Amino acid sequence: MLTGCTTVGPDYQRPDVAVPGGYLEPSASGQSELDRWWNGFGDARLSSLVEQSLRQNLDIELAVARIREARAQERVAGAGSSPQVAAEASVIRQRISEHAIPAPPGSGGAGGAGFALPGEEFTTWRAGFDASWELDLFGRNRREREAAAARTGAAIWNRTDVEVAVAAEVSGAYLRLRTLQALIANAEAELARQDRLERLVEAQAKGGLVTGQILEQQRSERSAAAAAIPALQADAKAEIHALGVLTGQAPEALANELSGPGNLPCHRTPDCPQQSGTVTSPAVPPGLPSDLLRRRPDIRAAERELAAATADIGVATADLYPRISLTAAPALVSTALGSLLEWGSRGFSAGAALDWPIFDGGRRRANIEVQNARQEQALIAYRKSVLAALQDVEDALGNVDGDRRKLAELEQAHATAARAEEIAGTRHRGGLVTLADVLQAQERRLSLKEQLLETRGALARDTVALVKALGGGWSEESMEIKQ
Repeated sequence: MLTGCTTVGPDYQRPDVAVPGGYLEPSASGQSELDRWWNGFGDARLSSLVEQSLRQNLDIELAVARIREARAQERVAGAGSSPQVAAEASVIRQRISEHAIPAPPGSGGAGGAGFALPGEEFTTWRAGFDASWELDLFGRNRREREAAAARTGAAIWNRTDVEVAVAAEVSGAYLRLRTLQALIANAEAELARQDRLERLVEAQAKGGLVTGQILEQQRSERSAAAAAIPALQADAKAEIHALGVLTGQAPEALANELSGPGNLPCHRTPDCPQQSGTVTSPAVPPGLPSDLLRRRPDIRAAERELAAATADIGVATADLYPRISLTAAPALVSTALGSLLEWGSRGFSAGAALDWPIFDGGRRRANIEVQNARQEQALIAYRKSVLAALQDVEDALGNVDGDRRKLAELEQAHATAARAEEIAGTRHRGGLVTLADVLQAQERRLSLKEQLLETRGALARDTVALVKALGGGWSEESMEIKQ
C-alpha cells in the first residue's frame, strides 16, 4: 500500500488564454520601459510625490501586511509535515478514599506500578515528551503547502497592483491640479479682458453710443467670468487634499507646496516649446497584447489564485484516503522526587493509528465538488482579468490617439487666433480698428487656449491611464515569488 501512495489531486498547469496578435487602436510596437515611468514627465515635483506615496501610502502598507499574513500561513502549512514534539511535566498529590477499593495498577499509586491502599496519600512526579507524526502518504500536506505558497504569490502581486494604482492616482491628481491651475490663470485673463471691455462700454454709454441694456449685458458677462474662478479653485484644493491622503498625510499637508502655479505637461510644439520650466508627456510604446500576461500584476495575482484553488482540490481529495499517524510518549514517573531521574522510573508508550473514513454522509466528496467549483471560478476570474486588461489598453490607446489628434487641431487654431490678436493690436495702435476689435480677438484666443489646456491635461492623464493599463511601475526582475 505504501509503495502505491502518491500525491492526489490535479497538478497545476498555467492556463492558455488566446489573445489577439495586435491592438486595434493605433499604437507603437516593441518593448517599453515601464519601471519608474513617472520620471518620463520630467517633473521633479511629480516624481517626488509618487516616490513618497510608494513609501507612505496606507493602501500599500495594508497590502504589505497581507503579504506577512500569507507568509505566516505558508509556514503554518509547512509545519504540518514535521513531527510534533511537546515537553510535559506534572506533579499530582492524591489520596485514596478509605471507603474505596485499592487503586489498580497504572492509576498512579506506588509510581503507577502497584496498588494504592484505601486512605493512602502519595505524590506522583512525571516528566517526559509527547511526540506525534502524521505520514503524508497521499500528499495532503504537500498540497496545503502548494496552496499557501500560491496565495503568498498572489498577495505579492496584489501589493504590486496597488503600487501601480497608487502611482497612477498620484500622477492623475497632480496633472489635474496643474491643469486646473492653468485654467485658473486663463480664467483670470478672461476676467481682466471683461473688465477692460466693461470700462469701454461704460465710456460708450456715457457718450450715448450704446444703450444701458448693452452695458448691463456686459456687466453680466463680467460677473459670469468672475463666477467661474471659485469653482476651479475649489477643484484645485480638492486635488491637493487628495494628494495629501495618497501620500499618507493629512489632506492639507501639501497645501503650501502645491498652491502656487506649476507647469502643465505638454508636447514639443510651436505653441508649447520644450524650454526650461516646460515638461513633456512620456511616449509609451505598448508592445503586444501577449505582454499583458507578464506585465499586469492583477493578471499575475489571478493566476496565483487559480494555482491555489487547484491545490485545494488535492487537499480535499486526500481526505478520502487513510491518515496514518505515529505517536510516542517517553516519560519518567515516580512517587518520590529524589528517584525521578533513576533508570527504574522510565516509562513509555508508542503506537500507530489509522483513520480511514467509511461513511460520512457524502461530506468529503461534496467538499471536493466545492473545491472544483472554486477552481472553476478562479479560472473564470483569470480569463476575465485578461479580457478586462485588453479592454483597458484598447480604451487608453483610443483616448490617447484622439487627444493627440484633437490637440494638433487646437494648437493650429490657437496659433492662428494668436496671430489674429497680434494683427488686431497692431492695427489698433495705428488707429485702423477699435479696442473692441482687439478684445474680441483676444476673447477668441482665450477660448481656444482654455480648450487647449483641457486637452493637454486630458492627454497627460490618458497617458497615465495607458501606463496603468499596461501594468507599468514595477520591475519583474525585482519580484521574488514562488511560481
